[in-house]
Parts: sequence; structure tokens; C-alpha cells
Amino acid sequence: MSRPFARAAVWAKGVAETLIPLVARRLVLHEARALHSLGLWVLRRRHQVPEGALAVAYTGPQTAMMYGMIFVSVIETVALALVIPWPVVHAVLLVVDVYGVVLVLALHAACVVRPHVVGSDGSLRIRYGALFDLRVPAATIAAARVDRRYPDGRLVRLGPDGVLDLAVGSQTTVTVELTEPVTFVRPLGRRGVARTLRFHADDPREAVTALTRVRPEAAPEPSAAPQ
Repeated sequence: MSRPFARAAVWAKGVAETLIPLVARRLVLHEARALHSLGLWVLRRRHQVPEGALAVAYTGPQTAMMYGMIFVSVIETVALALVIPWPVVHAVLLVVDVYGVVLVLALHAACVVRPHVVGSDGSLRIRYGALFDLRVPAATIAAARVDRRYPDGRLVRLGPDGVLDLAVGSQTTVTVELTEPVTFVRPLGRRGVARTLRFHADDPREAVTALTRVRPEAAPEPSAAPQ
């Protein structure tokens, strides 16, 4: 890119950041990522799951609800098409309803193609679709265990004791203790600091096994040669 175009791009970015609130920018970004995830879902691909890493699914508690919302939206679209007699209003509502169905499907697709990831080095990446993404280095993980809990209905909840809950279907199944606090970004841009992580995994035992994988013991030192 030539310098004038680069300067123009930087200027345009600065103007956008000044005129458009952070919340609005993040909502647009989440929506774009969700639509991109829908394409990955159709192609049966996953987003940034390295070779040798374990992909940990977490959509089990919400799948039925998401498809139920899609079914209700489709019924609503058909009903409005039969009831509304004005062509222009009907066309506008049809576009809005169809986009709403696509967006709900994209939000679910984002959760499917963006699973939690346990790296081959023992690192952890917990996600919720395109809305939340937190990377935890292996050296920061002190312990992990299966631990089913039912926090309140919010997606992301940080307790006064530094416990971060990332709930799916109002439940978490894995607790990870950390050796030091980690910083995370909430879906709308606010930052927080967590000392313990709780998240949902459809197969929590598999996730915990991967996180607490026994490292090979050091080979014993060779015995001294006989005198």
C-alpha cells in the first residue's frame, strides 16, 4: 500500500473511532465475525484450532434453544407475510425477518466453529462464539477439575473474588485455578481481571484430562560406573 493510501486508511480509522462509540463498533465486529463463522460452518471448518490441539465443544445446552428461536422466527415471517397487505411494508419486514433468522443461525454457527481449545503445550483458549475470547498460557494454569455449577443467567460474570464465569445455558462444568491473574475483555469492550476461570464444556472430563495431562518424568541419572 502506498503512503498516501496508508495515511488515508489511518485517518479514516481515527475518524471512525472518534465518531462511532466503542459499543457500536464492537457490535458490528461481532456481527461480521458471526457471519464469517456461518461460512466456515457451511464449509465444515473450524476457526484457529491448531494441529495437535483439542477442540472442546460447548454448544450442547443451547442447541435446542437456538433452533427453537429459528423455528419461531420462520413461523413469524410466514405469518406476517399472510397478514400484512401493504407490499412495501411486507418487503421491509421480510428483509428484516430473514436477516434476523440468518443472524441467529450465524451466532450458533460461531459457537460451533469457535470451540474452546486446549493446546498441545497445555495452554487454554476459552471462547463463546465471536463474543468472547481469552487465551491462558500453560504456565499460568495451576489446576483444573470437573465442577458443575449454575451461575446467574449472564454470559460473562466476574465475582468479587476474581472468579470469572463463562456460562452456556446458565451452567459451567470446568473450573481452572490460575497461578496469577489474567486480563480479559468483555463482549462490549470493558476489561476485567480473573484469578479463577469457570466455563462449560460438553465433555468436561476430556477437557480436564487434556489440561492436567501428566508430563513425562525426567529420566533417572545413570549410576556411577563401578570402580
